[in-house]
Amino acid sequence: GGKDRRSGLILTIPLCLEQTNMDELSVTLDYLLSIPSEKCKARGFTVIVDGRKSQWNVVKTVVLMLQNVVPAEVSLVCVVKPDEFWDKKVTHFCFWKEKDRLGFEVFEKFTKESTSLLDELALINNGSDKGNQQEKERSVDLNFLPSVDPETVLQTGHELLSELQQRRFNGSDGGVSWSPMDDELLAQPQVMKLLDSLREQYTRYQEVCRQRSKRTQLEEIQQKVMQVVNWLEGPGSEQLRAQWGIGDSIRASQALQQKHEEIESQHSEWFAVYVELNQQIAALLNAGDEEDLVELKSLQQQLSDVCYRQASQLEFRQNLLQAALEFHGVAQDLSQQLDGLLGMLCVDVAPADGASIQQTLKLLEEKLKSVDVGLQGLREKGQGLLDQISNQASWAYGKDVTIENKENVDHIQGVMEDMQLRKQRCEDMVDVRRLKMLQMVQLFKCEEDAAQAVEWLSELLDALLKTHTRLGDDAQETKVLLEKHRKFVDVAQSTYDYGRQLLQATVVLCQSLRCTSRSSGDTLPRLNRVWKQFTIASEERVHRLEMAIAFHSNAEKILQDCPEEPEAINDEEQFDEVEAVGKSLLDRLTVPVVYPDGTEQYFGSPSDMASTAEHIRDRMKLVSLKRQQLRHPEMMTTES
Repeated sequence: GGKDRRSGLILTIPLCLEQTNMDELSVTLDYLLSIPSEKCKARGFTVIVDGRKSQWNVVKTVVLMLQNVVPAEVSLVCVVKPDEFWDKKVTHFCFWKEKDRLGFEVFEKFTKESTSLLDELALINNGSDKGNQQEKERSVDLNFLPSVDPETVLQTGHELLSELQQRRFNGSDGGVSWSPMDDELLAQPQVMKLLDSLREQYTRYQEVCRQRSKRTQLEEIQQKVMQVVNWLEGPGSEQLRAQWGIGDSIRASQALQQKHEEIESQHSEWFAVYVELNQQIAALLNAGDEEDLVELKSLQQQLSDVCYRQASQLEFRQNLLQAALEFHGVAQDLSQQLDGLLGMLCVDVAPADGASIQQTLKLLEEKLKSVDVGLQGLREKGQGLLDQISNQASWAYGKDVTIENKENVDHIQGVMEDMQLRKQRCEDMVDVRRLKMLQMVQLFKCEEDAAQAVEWLSELLDALLKTHTRLGDDAQETKVLLEKHRKFVDVAQSTYDYGRQLLQATVVLCQSLRCTSRSSGDTLPRLNRVWKQFTIASEERVHRLEMAIAFHSNAEKILQDCPEEPEAINDEEQFDEVEAVGKSLLDRLTVPVVYPDGTEQYFGSPSDMASTAEHIRDRMKLVSLKRQQLRHPEMMTTES
């Protein structure tokens, strides 16, 4: 019972000579410790172990049991021994040993670890300050580190110092029940001194570590920068030096593009390293020391120059290959257009009419125009590609690229010249085909006009036979009809001559075109046949009109009252002639026109022939009556 100066409860454990039952003691302690409140327990217990009547090993057992059962609640343990015990043993050593088991056994360990740590830190810090090359190399070695963690040792020292101060405070509040040992009094300043030395050396060690880390980081950055620079200026540049061609086709250019993409992929990995290094350098520049700024800026500038130059070369090469691919694409399209046009020109066409010829000519002109546009596009792409090739020397790394450029330039110019020659040949062939087509149009036109001439001549023949039937009522009218008929014949002659000329033109055109005219087999015979029929009918018409003129002229002479010439009228031969001509004319009217092929054709209809014959008979009757009057004038007077 009772309380100490901290208001903590005092627990007294008396030990006797008999063997102490530790189980009972443990149960008793558990019971006694469960009685006070938590607030009271928090102040801690002061345990007094009375070992004056017991063995020392029993006392140690009790102390160990206290450590295991109630280590958190025990604030102070006091062991009471007989006077003769202190004469036999150095009690404070054993006393400290047992007390450390309760949480205070750290002084010797702290002293040993702190002393060793101070030696190691001094070695590291002094080696860094001296600047010895060997020490520098050693300081860079990551394995040269303190054997124990300084933070842990410092924390242990602070805890030890705090406990020593607490123990001194608890024992210096007055009273005579307990006083600290000499070692305890000496331990506190020794711990404080060790802590001060540790803090000083640890602060220096932290600065050394910071400098070491900064140097290591700077050296790592410099090493990585040189790796990037060496690769870009070495293997990377060699890869670009080996890629100068542009290919001679779309497939070759695509293969070169694929190869360039592989090169770009390899460069992208190093460019990613460049971005990371640039960020690290920028961070160091923002938080770096003045002495490192120059070196960092130099590294950053060197890295940026190399990377930007290499990226520019990659972009230039990519643009060059893209321009080459477009050039070869236009060249291939133009070649296909020329092949199509040439194939169209090489096929011998046989159009059915002029409309199909016009359509074919239009198609040729469209294809030729498309070829012109394609060739112009090829020239533009080729010139742009040549301009890009001429700029390759600006980043050739001192390499003479004249040979490579000459090969590329010769290829581009050769493609453009070849396409120009092919286009010129196609233009010449188009001119020939155009002329041939125009001749064929003219041939078809001549054939159509010749057929039309045959139709016109047939219509004239038909009109001659069907409408030219009158022979006139008198000689004057008949003469007019004869004059009209001659003009009619002139029109037919012109039509026939026109048809003949057209057919002769078709023959010439067919000879020029080396073909056979469609009208050469039937149009000319038809024209000749119709003209022959027209000629026969026309001659028959002329004979009839001439006979009619003779008939009317003689009849009119007889029928006219001419007393001045009675002897002329009395000539019997005139009457006989008129009668004979009239009969012949009537007979001729009944005779058809016979063509060379044996066919027959009459002038006009039967009614037309009957009307004409009736008119001639009437004239013949008048002449016969006139003849009778002249023979028997008295009879005619009586009748009249």
